[in-house]
Amino acid sequence: MESGHERVQPTANTYAIMLRTWIRFNPETAPSVHVNAAEVHDAMSLLRNMISRQVAPALVVADRAFTTNDEATEAIKALSRAAVQMGLSSVVNELGLADSLGRQVDDPLEDVPEAIPVMKSKRREDGTISHLTSEEPAPVPEGDVPFNLETLRRHLGQVILARRVLSEDLVLRQRLLEQSVYNVAVERMKHQSELFDQLGLPNKSLHSTDLRTWMWHWHVKLQSRIEAEIANLEVEERVIARLKKKSKDEAQLTPFLKLLKPEKLSLITVLELMHLHGSGGVQDGMKTARALLAVGRAVESEYKAEMCKKNNISVPSSNPARSGDQNVFTNLGYRDLQARRVAAQRYVEDAEEWTSDWSQLVRVKIGSFLVDCVMDVATVQRSVQDPRTGEKITEEQPAFFHSYEYQRGHKLGVIKFNPAVADRMSKDPIAETLHPRHLPMLVKPKPWLSYNNGGYLYSRTWAMRFKESREQELYLRHASDAGRLELVFAGLDVLGSTPWRINRNVFDVVLKVWNSGERFCKIPPAVPDEPEPERPPNMEFDNKAKMVYLERQKSWMQNKAANHSDRCSINYKVEIARAFLGDTIYLPHNVDFRGRAYPIPPHLSHIGDDLSRGLLLFGESKPLGERGLRWLKIHLANLAGYDKASFDERVEFVHQHLEDIFDSAENPLEGRLWWKKADDPWQCLATCMELKAALDSPDPTAYECALPVHQDGTCNGLQHYAALGGDATGAAQVNLAAADRPSDVYTYVAKMVEELIQRDLEQDHEFAKLLAGKISRKVVKQTVMTTVYGVTFIGARDQIERQLKDRGDVPPEKCWLAASYLAKKVLLSIGDLFKGAKEIQTWLNSCARLIAKSIPQDRLVQSFEEPAVKSKRRTAPRWRKEQMTTVVWTTPLGLPIVQPYRSVKRKQVMTALQTVFISDPNVPSTVNSQKQASAFPPNFIHSLDATHMMLTALECRSQGLTFASVHDSYWTHAGSIDQMNSIIRDTFIALHSSDVLGGLAQEFRERYADYKVPLVALQGASMKKLNLESAAAPEDLKVLKEILSAEPEKSEEESAILEPAEADDELDPDIEAEAEAEVEEKPKTKRRKSRIPEGDTVEARLAGKFVNLVDILPRLPEKGVFDVKAIKESQYFFS
Repeated sequence: MESGHERVQPTANTYAIMLRTWIRFNPETAPSVHVNAAEVHDAMSLLRNMISRQVAPALVVADRAFTTNDEATEAIKALSRAAVQMGLSSVVNELGLADSLGRQVDDPLEDVPEAIPVMKSKRREDGTISHLTSEEPAPVPEGDVPFNLETLRRHLGQVILARRVLSEDLVLRQRLLEQSVYNVAVERMKHQSELFDQLGLPNKSLHSTDLRTWMWHWHVKLQSRIEAEIANLEVEERVIARLKKKSKDEAQLTPFLKLLKPEKLSLITVLELMHLHGSGGVQDGMKTARALLAVGRAVESEYKAEMCKKNNISVPSSNPARSGDQNVFTNLGYRDLQARRVAAQRYVEDAEEWTSDWSQLVRVKIGSFLVDCVMDVATVQRSVQDPRTGEKITEEQPAFFHSYEYQRGHKLGVIKFNPAVADRMSKDPIAETLHPRHLPMLVKPKPWLSYNNGGYLYSRTWAMRFKESREQELYLRHASDAGRLELVFAGLDVLGSTPWRINRNVFDVVLKVWNSGERFCKIPPAVPDEPEPERPPNMEFDNKAKMVYLERQKSWMQNKAANHSDRCSINYKVEIARAFLGDTIYLPHNVDFRGRAYPIPPHLSHIGDDLSRGLLLFGESKPLGERGLRWLKIHLANLAGYDKASFDERVEFVHQHLEDIFDSAENPLEGRLWWKKADDPWQCLATCMELKAALDSPDPTAYECALPVHQDGTCNGLQHYAALGGDATGAAQVNLAAADRPSDVYTYVAKMVEELIQRDLEQDHEFAKLLAGKISRKVVKQTVMTTVYGVTFIGARDQIERQLKDRGDVPPEKCWLAASYLAKKVLLSIGDLFKGAKEIQTWLNSCARLIAKSIPQDRLVQSFEEPAVKSKRRTAPRWRKEQMTTVVWTTPLGLPIVQPYRSVKRKQVMTALQTVFISDPNVPSTVNSQKQASAFPPNFIHSLDATHMMLTALECRSQGLTFASVHDSYWTHAGSIDQMNSIIRDTFIALHSSDVLGGLAQEFRERYADYKVPLVALQGASMKKLNLESAAAPEDLKVLKEILSAEPEKSEEESAILEPAEADDELDPDIEAEAEAEVEEKPKTKRRKSRIPEGDTVEARLAGKFVNLVDILPRLPEKGVFDVKAIKESQYFFS
């Protein structure tokens, strides 16, 4: 029948009989039958034929040929597996629905209501926009689901349906999960457009103003346009190649454009442009360069994702760091680890030449070609009513147009949305693309086999998150190829293989609160409830009243926008948690350039906010034991904010509040709401429920508990500084030394600041009156924490301003001035509290400043041998262009850390749209010496705390403990806390028992052995303490001393040009952000006059004079008397 030899056509019954036969007698069944001289139809070939003949798979599996439920279920599973292999997600959905109608197995989502999605304002037919106010009784807003959120909901719908038909085959479900977002989008847009056509709506305005319908029509027109333009371009490139008129920037585009079908290219272009709406500070549009790069990069990513699916690469299931293996810290264990990884890497590599990265030039040219096409074909209909005649006038206009804007004095090319399109998206500020590959995994992540091969099964992922830094990638690849990253890869495997599941009890409460639409416990309301500031009657005459009103109005508008953004973020978490109820999930990890580990899924993970953490449990449960029950109570006290008392006092605190705890667990929304007052309310609620369940069980010590219990470091950066410098005073402040009670440096500083404010209060100081009694531990915490990381006055002021705004009891218009006053008091109070840490920080800063100004000897010689270019303009010395040395060091685990701070060079590229400037990471550029110096201390400390975490993870796995971490907060089961505490201390002692700073200094001397520093660069206050006596000639020293003695001291405010990285950055904002194409320069500040000799004089007197970098590196600070082994006796080191 399939070949056409018979007069009859196959029906659903025909395919059902063939499928039943295959299920009963395929080669994998016991009574298998071998058929000769006939074509054997397996499930995949049958499905392919069904689709070609338009026979619905749901009808086939429902046919009477299947006489038992078991056979029908097997048929559904066989066709579902085939559909996943063929990339037919719609067939999986259809079979999932069919299976749900007849299945008798419990569905974990059967009694779970849907989450009401965030809505954005809807434009009515008369052109007005519907707005909701807090006075309106209706809780359900009228409007549309934001574009990105609807994409997520659609994809998670596939995840749920797939679970019904592939409940046991997790690898196939994971493959379906990683399928492209573009496949989901095209089905939705097509369905939306067809629905409007079928309805035959008489009011065409509804049809023409629907965003998804517009996008579908753009996609249809763009698809044919791209096909025609590629054909034209191919002819043009042949002619150019024949004439051999090809410039160096003229890359052939057709080979790249033909890698994907025109349909996929069209979808990528439309979706990427819509996702970039409002990005880069451009209202109702985007920067041209950013748009072109984003589209080009999306085409590259989609091609690589398709290649992954086509290659169907096998995934090794072994975990290189499983419990019970050879100890990875021994030489034998490390070699075994490396041998297994190399073997696994060879197993999966199948001549993957397609994996090489595209150049920035190719990306921007591809983006220009596609964006130019969409701007030509994408149109919208706009209607307006003539105010005089009342006649309705309709006009077809371009959906996009290009223009120019000025930002900070720079002229930037921008692509703007037509006002009609902008109106449809004005209430959707989320600019990031939520790709399904960034969801949790259903199987253990692929072990890391190399620097760019691990994590997700079918999607390319890198072990390090580097933002457009070719240098970081090269160092990482070299270390990976040399086999020096085995412990890092093994550590990432440990973190990624930790199983998780959704806490159903907490989720039910969250969903009920969410669907109510009310403000509750860090969940913003569906309708903003903050009243709009009243306009003062004397505003036109009183400038002060006008300024206050405008400031409050601005703050109100920002809060309104933030309310929508925060609600969308929580909506993502709720939708993802709902989709994975009943599943065991995994979170693949990678590291940032400092070595800090992060889960790759950005929306729901344990590194997220309190709500995310409250929704997660470990996938495995373990008995509490007597000590575990005690630690569960201590954990609850910590979450409630009672974390600065002794352990016995924390346990007693829980005993005193048992009635409140039981009430919170039984009546989380109708009771006394004690849990809501906690510092971390959702985690507190989860712990209340767990503790009640344990105490209600027959034997609380035998209760199987899956709740993660935390052990947090006390200002972990200061702990590392104290250990590095042997600082006994600092060690006591951060609980390295044994004590009866935990020390709290933040409260100590807050009390000091309050005392200073009380003194000013006696003098009737304005801001002392405003701030008296409001200096909590939280207000000063971040500033105290980042002081030893080199935070400046400007940075401290911004941190305190954010905290004052969050308090809500300081008028918004006075927060900035109040923060300035308070920042000075905080910095003054800290004083010499961390003297040892300050000395190490100064040493690190000085080393980085010198390295950034150094030049390799071979490059220096080459620069002098190059012929001088004759020019009438004054030119900088040639050696200045060779100052490209960045600070590089290696962590104790072998991970190379490369600081990426350079003076970005922009390249002009002519495109069909505009002339754009892009930054090419492959082009050498000079370093930003100031940023290199200021960022080195925090980055170095971050690399140490990342090393400590990795060591702890590996040792926990070798001892059979479940482990997770959020930087300096380590998690395990309550019954395993004592064992993990011992490991934490052992690994910290092992790390700091080695001479860490001495090793760093030795690495600098070896790495920069032949580097030279120009004498003329040794200026500034930080250079006064350098020992130049043995490195420079006496006459040169005289000139340098002249310069340094004449240089004025800079105030703290003046030196605060760049703020270094903060210490407690739980989520790095640059991790998933697009690379900015344009570079914004800071406005130039006026410099004070000084008695320094003129630049020409200095240059002339010190021209061509250089010293060896290693000769002038500052000496290490003297180490104190504190012995790091003493932390063995400190019960509050991590607690």
